[in-house]
Amino acid sequence: MKGITRRKIASANGGSLSPLDFAISQGKLSTLDMVKEAIAHNQTMLAFQPVIRSDEMGQTGFYEGLIRVLDPTGRVIPAGEFMSKIEDTETGREIDVLALRHGLSSLKSNGSLRLSINMSARSIGYKPWMNCLNRFLNESPALGERLILEISENSAMLVPELVIDFIARLQPRGICFAMDNFGSGHMAIRYFRDFDFDILKIDGQFMRGISTSPDNQAVVRALFGIAQQFEMLTVAECIETTEDAMTARNIGIDCLQGYYFSAPTTRPDWAHDAANYKSA
Repeated sequence: MKGITRRKIASANGGSLSPLDFAISQGKLSTLDMVKEAIAHNQTMLAFQPVIRSDEMGQTGFYEGLIRVLDPTGRVIPAGEFMSKIEDTETGREIDVLALRHGLSSLKSNGSLRLSINMSARSIGYKPWMNCLNRFLNESPALGERLILEISENSAMLVPELVIDFIARLQPRGICFAMDNFGSGHMAIRYFRDFDFDILKIDGQFMRGISTSPDNQAVVRALFGIAQQFEMLTVAECIETTEDAMTARNIGIDCLQGYYFSAPTTRPDWAHDAANYKSA
């Protein structure tokens, strides 16, 4: 699937409607109601996208687990279609718990897997989320060493002091932290110095077409320099062409992620039981 773009994936779903718009038009449900229905009927899962090491093209460093819900017809709805509408609600917190549970279950059943899971800073004080993490780690403490938690730049800046404390408490359990979508928000450097993230994921707006954009190359070099200063591993998001992949690699970015390598799939080749997964 190398070279496939997001637009091609979208068009493959049929017509001009997104999966979410189609689901809502068919069931006459709001976005929030549709996600609530999916949660109530256990219609959630993860799609997995590899994050590729740039020093060994083709070698996967880890996978990102991306939450998906199913509509009543069985269509898979990506998180990007609904998260912005639910992220500040109780349902958003429930989705974070489900993403974590699916991710930890995958780590438990696949001993060689390393996986990143997205979460909102709003879930830091949500007891069901922490209870889920503690339950798995109490049973299998080593899972923490293969878990990466991703918090977006914008989310981290909502409650920076809480994020700083949260990272400090969980890193001793082996968990790594990635700042997602770096460069997309309004990061205050004074907080960045204290966050102590392990991984910096550079926002895709700077990576798409970077091979032909001197401005984006300059921005990415600056962001890469910040990551180097703080000894953080770097990931370039939204890599969709050979030229962009090589440009990111030449800048020094450690890992690459995007449709050039693979679209997210709910049927990863390492899954023990492919029957438990559906195609994204």
